[in-house]
Amino acid sequence: MKIRGAVLEQMGRARPYAKSTPITISELDLDPPQAGEVLVRITAAGLCHSDLSVVDGNRERPVPMLLGHEAAGIVEDLGEGVDDLAVGDQVVMAFLPRCGECDNCKTNGRLPCSPGTAANNEGRLMNGRRLTRDGEQIHHHLGVSGFATHAVVDRRSVTPVGLDVPPEIAAVLGCAVLTGGGAVVNAGRPQDGDTIIVVGLGGVGMSALLTAVSLGKGEVIGVDGVNAKLEKAKQLGATAVYTPEEALDMEVKARVVIEAAGHPRAFETAVKLTAPGGSTTTVGLPSPTAEATISPLGLTAEARVIQGSYLGSAVPSRDIPTYAQLWREGKLPIEELISSHTTLDDINEAMDNLADGKAVRQVILFD
Repeated sequence: MKIRGAVLEQMGRARPYAKSTPITISELDLDPPQAGEVLVRITAAGLCHSDLSVVDGNRERPVPMLLGHEAAGIVEDLGEGVDDLAVGDQVVMAFLPRCGECDNCKTNGRLPCSPGTAANNEGRLMNGRRLTRDGEQIHHHLGVSGFATHAVVDRRSVTPVGLDVPPEIAAVLGCAVLTGGGAVVNAGRPQDGDTIIVVGLGGVGMSALLTAVSLGKGEVIGVDGVNAKLEKAKQLGATAVYTPEEALDMEVKARVVIEAAGHPRAFETAVKLTAPGGSTTTVGLPSPTAEATISPLGLTAEARVIQGSYLGSAVPSRDIPTYAQLWREGKLPIEELISSHTTLDDINEAMDNLADGKAVRQVILFD
């Protein structure tokens, strides 16, 4: 079938992207779903720093690639063997499929699926590629390629949610909330009375902060260098907000610290803000060449832990319905994360906004 989608032609083009246009809107051919796959009509897709990191070249991927990894939509067709979904179901896409059989999948979300990771790195689905443009093969982005009118995805990349969840809320569940919320719940594991600090208040970091507030364990502190984001964090219920310099000067400390900026200086800040006996969880994705400096003595003498959390250490089929229910109950106001709506045609400008730190979550609406 013919679809319309946003294809990254070349990584690392100069900014502004509105002028260099690394992403083009193209008509593509999408093959029907094969065994174990699903055809989804995309209704909403969020723009995330993981998309930007491919555009700017920090996360090397094969190109040309149909971008987008945070999306939701309606099932339109089912491949052979998919009998637990129905046409008309709303599904949330997650950017890491889980085979459920490898050793990593047996860690309850702590480690990313090995076959799923290999497929993502190669720009394909678990069982091949389904996209072409004028006969040229187009790569898939993280098993989703959600910046398009339709997508064929592996059944293991989607989780059904009720039609009562608005499309833009459903889309944000698939990455920002799953990753940020999971960094708090699955990795940080705060106890009653624990203060939680979130360093870096983009879409993932703000989701972590929102989740931390909803838990009601203790004080929640937001740290970022952008004043507008600090104000937003206060609106979302943060007990206090600081710039990194303020937090360090005041020697603010917490037992649970989440780093969501994906920058080595933010990581160093998060480690310094961690109290004795506490844990620093890093969920941001910096450049592969980025390096940070920490004091090993501080870890030993203060019995502190540093840990990574990919995709919020989540099992999407388990965690996405939980966050959806929290939203239904009014405990997790995910709509507050959405800065603005945009269109597929304006995607290069939207990437500029993301790079400039002007947005928490921009969402493309297709209907």
